[in-house]
Amino acid sequence: MAQSPKKWHELIKRPLITEKTAILSESNTYAFEVNRTASKTQLKEAFEALFPGRKVKNIRTIAIPAQQKRMGRHAGLISKSKKAIFQIDGEPIELFAGA
Repeated sequence: MAQSPKKWHELIKRPLITEKTAILSESNTYAFEVNRTASKTQLKEAFEALFPGRKVKNIRTIAIPAQQKRMGRHAGLISKSKKAIFQIDGEPIELFAGA
């Protein structure tokens, strides 16, 4: 069942660009922040729809727990999230080319 493009952007939120992901991008491996409830099959479908011409070989997902932060005497939480690391076949993604 194909989802609309709006749903794809809700599943894959944003790319994670760090030193480590820049090194991984040389081997066609990219990291994205994703929806916490998304499954690997949904993520694969969304990735291949958002980046045509690229096939997903492997997906690793990491659930990040909520973290407690303080600002002076005020304590709060950074909400929990999830990230996915996609290993792909095909052309490199242009977004990561300059990273």
